[in-house]
Amino acid sequence: MSKVILLSESDLRACVALDAAAIDCVEHAFRLLATEKVVMPPILRLDIEEHKGEVDVKTAYLPGLDSFAIKVSPGFFDNPKLGLPSLNGLMVLLSARTGVPEALLLDNGYLTAVRTAAAGAVAARWLAREDARRAAVIGAGEQARLQLKALTLVRDIESATVWAPRIDEAQRFADVMTAALGLRISACRSIDTAIDGADVAITTTPSRSPLIEPRHLQPGLHITAMGSDAEHKNEIAPAAIARATRYVCDRLTQVRVLGELHHAIEAGEVAADASFPELGQVIAGQAPGRTGRDDVTICDLTGTGAQDTAIATFAFARARAGGHGTPFES
Repeated sequence: MSKVILLSESDLRACVALDAAAIDCVEHAFRLLATEKVVMPPILRLDIEEHKGEVDVKTAYLPGLDSFAIKVSPGFFDNPKLGLPSLNGLMVLLSARTGVPEALLLDNGYLTAVRTAAAGAVAARWLAREDARRAAVIGAGEQARLQLKALTLVRDIESATVWAPRIDEAQRFADVMTAALGLRISACRSIDTAIDGADVAITTTPSRSPLIEPRHLQPGLHITAMGSDAEHKNEIAPAAIARATRYVCDRLTQVRVLGELHHAIEAGEVAADASFPELGQVIAGQAPGRTGRDDVTICDLTGTGAQDTAIATFAFARARAGGHGTPFES
C-alpha cells in the first residue's frame, strides 16, 4: 500500500504565502525552462460554453525535482451569481522516480493564484524599471489584488490606479488594497486615465477584446499581461504587441496559440514564425530584457505546468516540515 498525504486549502495556506520565497521558487522554474530538459506537454483544455466554464490540465517534469504535479484548474465565470468562486482546482503530486502518488493538494486554486501572482512579480523584477513607483491595474478581482501585492515585493511602488468594467468594483479594490498595502490607490473610469503616468501596468481580465492600445505605450512602461490564457481572450491590441520595444513570454509555443501573441499573428501584425525570448531566457542571461530606460516591455504570461510543479513541490516540502496534512493509505 502507498501512503498519500491529503493537504487541504487551510493546510496549504498555513505553509505557503505570496512572499519572496514563493517568487524565487517560480523564478527558478522559469530558469529551468531555459536551461534544462524540462518535459512539458501542451495544455489540455476543456470548454463548457453553456456554463461559461473552462478547465485546464497542466503538468511538467523539472529535472532536479523529486516529484512532478498534475493540475486540474476549472474556471466557471458565472459562479459568483451562485455564491461560488470563479476559480477552483486541485493538484496531484507524484514521484518523478516511480510515478507513485505522494500528495493530493486540495487547494481550491490557491496555489495557482499564488504562483500566477509570483510569475507577475518575476516578470516585473526582470523587465520593469528599477525605479518604478506607480502601477496601473486593469481588473479588480482576486488576481488583480495578488498581482499588485506581488509587485510591491519586487519594486518600491508608492501609488496605483485601477480600472474595472464597473467603477464600483474599481473603488472597492482601491479601498481594500489601500488598507492592505498602505498605498495611494485611485479608481479610474477609463483605461486611458489609469495608464497615464504608470511605470508598470498589469492586465488581469478575461477580456475578449483588447483593452491596451498602442496609444497607451508611453516610454518606460512595462506591461505584464496575464489574463489571456485561452484562444478567445485578448487584453493587448495586436498593434501594441508589434510596437513594443521588447515582447517576452512565458512559453513561446503556448503564446503562439493562446496568448496575446496569437492575436497579433492572426491580425498580421507579427509573422507566424517570428521568434521572441522567453522569460526564463532573460533570467538565465540568454536573451536581453529591458536595455534602456525608455523601452516599452510586454510580458505575456499564459501559465505553465512548470510553475505548477514548482509550487506544488515547494508546498509539499513545507507541509512535511511543518507536520501539515492527513496521511491516507490506499
